[in-house]
Amino acid sequence: MFPELETKRLILRKIVENDAGEILECFSDEDVLRYYGQKSLESIDQVKGIIENFSKGYEEKQLIKWGIQLKGNEKLIGTIGFQEWSSEHKKANLSYALFPEHWNKGYATEAVHEAISYGFHKLQYNRIGAIVFTQNSGSIALLSKVGFKKEGTLREYLYQNNIPFDTYVYSLLRGEAKI
Repeated sequence: MFPELETKRLILRKIVENDAGEILECFSDEDVLRYYGQKSLESIDQVKGIIENFSKGYEEKQLIKWGIQLKGNEKLIGTIGFQEWSSEHKKANLSYALFPEHWNKGYATEAVHEAISYGFHKLQYNRIGAIVFTQNSGSIALLSKVGFKKEGTLREYLYQNNIPFDTYVYSLLRGEAKI
């Protein structure tokens, strides 16, 4: 059964086919994708395939992706999850994205806290990593605030709009987590 998580203001829940329109809207927004390392999504069918892959990835213990919604409102405001999940090595990488109208309201911090708590306590990760564009000051501040440590720079690691970008590698170990 897919885990549903709850915070003071948010519900992190399974992404379902009915969310395809909101996912398409989010991941075709230039502001959202500026530092995401992903091409813009183009069609509902494409998104439905991605949602199906989320379900399959969770069943195979390779990834978990939650939709983020405000309590009392079924519309998604973003996504958060773990990919590159390795039970053997007790690690995964974190990624998240919110619609711009929900930035700077503490929602991402709240969702990250809940996701990393779940990752350490329920999934038994020892390490949670994050790859962040060096220009993404918002994510850098968020990760630092919740205790992630910068480990180094990956030069020209991700492409966005066919342009290579340097990224930082961040990590949080279970023993360092303030959760």
